[in-house]
Amino acid sequence: MRRHRKAKIVATLGPASSSPEVIRQLFDTGVDVFRLNFSHGSHEDHKERHRIIREIESETGRPIGILLDIQGPKLRLGEFSEKSIWLTEGCKFRLDMEQVPGDQNRAELPHPEIFAALKPGNELLINDGRVKLKVLECDPSHAITQVMVRGEISSHKGVNVPGVILPISVITEKDREDIEYGLSLGVDWIAQSFVQQASDVRELRGLIGDQPSIMVKLEKPSALENLDQILALSDGAMVARGDLGVELPPEQVPVAQKEIIRRCRKVGKPVVIATHMLDSMVHAPVPTRAEASDVATAVYDGADAVMLSAESAAGDYPVESVLMMDNIISAVEQDSLYGNILDAQRPPPENTAADAICNALQSITGILSSTATVTYTTSGSTSLRAARERPGAPILSITPETDTARYLSMAWGVHPVILDVANKDADLLQVIDAAKQIAVREEFATSGQAIIVAAGIPFGISGTTNSLHVATID
Repeated sequence: MRRHRKAKIVATLGPASSSPEVIRQLFDTGVDVFRLNFSHGSHEDHKERHRIIREIESETGRPIGILLDIQGPKLRLGEFSEKSIWLTEGCKFRLDMEQVPGDQNRAELPHPEIFAALKPGNELLINDGRVKLKVLECDPSHAITQVMVRGEISSHKGVNVPGVILPISVITEKDREDIEYGLSLGVDWIAQSFVQQASDVRELRGLIGDQPSIMVKLEKPSALENLDQILALSDGAMVARGDLGVELPPEQVPVAQKEIIRRCRKVGKPVVIATHMLDSMVHAPVPTRAEASDVATAVYDGADAVMLSAESAAGDYPVESVLMMDNIISAVEQDSLYGNILDAQRPPPENTAADAICNALQSITGILSSTATVTYTTSGSTSLRAARERPGAPILSITPETDTARYLSMAWGVHPVILDVANKDADLLQVIDAAKQIAVREEFATSGQAIIVAAGIPFGISGTTNSLHVATID
């Protein structure tokens, strides 16, 4: 089940992709990680999808990552007495917590945490930013605003408060129930919504312990301001461009995307680009040329993975969307300039033995035209450091830990294999011989070709990458 590309595909499951047949088609077509979006569907729905994925994993022998995406807090207006109202630019509009249907002059905003954080001059965005309000005066129970951008609003439309860190837990009671259920299933990643600062990630880590891995969803400008601290506490990041594009000006979203990719690669943690990637394929068999270029740009920038949302969850063409994503990635990676672009963005190695080894691995791979780089890893750290270098040859990652293999299914260029060969009782020749056999079995190399093996000696101890070997297939 080898993939002939390095960037990974994450696909969301939903009503259009819940049967065993469709999920298997999605996997065969190229999905590396499946996303279970807990904003929609019941626990039983997700349990069944999880079961099907694990059956496919068992049948194929290829580790598959499962990402649980929690909903996070949803800030919304209350009810309106009419179907919708139109706010005119320049008019005043009151927001308060009175449980009375809204009208042309006021609306309920049942979130005391928003009023607690507001100051005159702050802006509020309604209905995905289509309407903009500026705060003129406020107290803990209400705010008088002026309409800066006119538009239509109605019951339960979303509210964003850009540039303000709200004093709320980003983990709701629903999220806690969903997390507990996800842990019982055994998901590999939890995507955390509404992250504003490092303490938000710390709160989630306190709930789940060391497993599963945390993928922070970067959808708030405040998260970008605290990005280094957030990345230090998380295991990966998702550029959630839909929500991020509400609070950031549209022209700043591509710049933010590139900066996030650079920062994630610098620290060696997977980064996923998400939202509206092939959005027209929800109802059309082919994407727009702009969408194809958007996916390609993420791959050229060095993203670990690109994600499908509604396209695979609720669209008319879920399998075709995955195939299109696979084709775009493959076309980019076959571009002769692709490697040069990634090399130009390569961060300098840190002053560690592991980085020195992985930096050398990247260079040797190019010089010898090796067909694969092989890493032995327990925690996954060796494979992630190797992936950070973006070597020309794929990374065959051999690990005794099932959890590690599933986690690495998100990482650029990594082909995880579960096998306990580099244990504390193994010797160097045994380990190299096993690497050669696996490289042939997984169709990475044939007789006479070279592979590069990175490992830690003594074997079986996490975080000891200190050796590099060139081996030729017999």
